[in-house]
Order: sequence, then C-alpha cells, then structure tokens
Amino acid sequence: MAENPEIIDLDLWLDNQIFARQNKLKSIFWDMLNDIGNSYDATTLTQLHSESRGVKLSKGNELEGCPYQVLDLIRDFDPAMGLNIRVLNWFGHGLFLFVLVGKNHPKAPLVQLAEYKWSFDLSSTPWEYSEIILNKASTNNPTAKQFKNSNFCQWHKPIQSSNQISLIQSRIAYELNKLIFLLS
Repeated sequence: MAENPEIIDLDLWLDNQIFARQNKLKSIFWDMLNDIGNSYDATTLTQLHSESRGVKLSKGNELEGCPYQVLDLIRDFDPAMGLNIRVLNWFGHGLFLFVLVGKNHPKAPLVQLAEYKWSFDLSSTPWEYSEIILNKASTNNPTAKQFKNSNFCQWHKPIQSSNQISLIQSRIAYELNKLIFLLS
C-alpha cells in the first residue's frame, strides 16, 4: 500500500519515549567512544605517526537517515602519507573500524590487514560509508590493480556488537590495539 503524502504518523511523532531511548543510547556510545579515545595518549599516537593531530569525537544525525558517531585517532587524512584510524558507530547499521593509510606510508601493513580479515574499500572516496557498507564496495582480496587505481588506501572491519557495554568496549579496544600493533 502506497503512503499518502497528506497523512503523517502522529503516533510516532508524539512518542517521546522513542527519542528518549535513542538519546540514551547515543549518550552511552558517546561516553564509551570518549573513554576509548582518552585511553590513547598523544605520545603514543605521535610515535605511531609523527604528524598525529590527536583524538577527536564527532557526531551527526543524517548518514543515510540515521545518526552516527565517529572517533578519530591520529587525524592525518593525506592520501599519500597520512594515517587515520576511525571508529564509526552508525545507528541502524553497526560499529565499524576504518584505517586510512597513505598509499606511500612506510608503515602500511597491507598484507597483514588482509590476513586479519580487513576489507579494502573500493568506494569513490573514503567517506562513502553507504557505498562501502551497504553496497559492499570492498574486497577481502585486493589486487595490485585495485591498489594502483584507488585514489586512497582505506580498509574497514565490522565490530561485533553486544548488549553489554563492557563487551563492546573491549572488542573495540582489542581491534584498535591489534591495528596499532600492525602499524608499529
């Protein structure tokens, strides 16, 4: 049945509990990402990548119609020599870890990322999350031609979710620490 553009769902609009539940979840994830970000000091990040600009949390409400939160570590987005590690919490879609590695970065662990089940992103830009995640614009076995033809070198990995905050937090920290080890 087609929706009538003249009729709105007043029951949904007036159900403030939906918004209260969503806002509570946003707050829980925000605090969790903040704690994770604060667990990495500037010295550690600078040792990993000398051009590190630290940690940043950001959020938005409209990524394909859903709210999202981002934790960035290092924050050097140069496609040739940069390095950024991103945790994306995309409501309705899941948790994902991304690493953007400059194509000429001396510490780029390309083979190891594939071995640890990271997917190489084949989207038009590193920020096309709907293309990467929803349309599966990535590969687990990138070819030399795919590396060469890409304007950037980004990998991603889903983080298994849970209803237990401590379990989610430990899974993110585990994957981040493993990635930092590979980049060291």
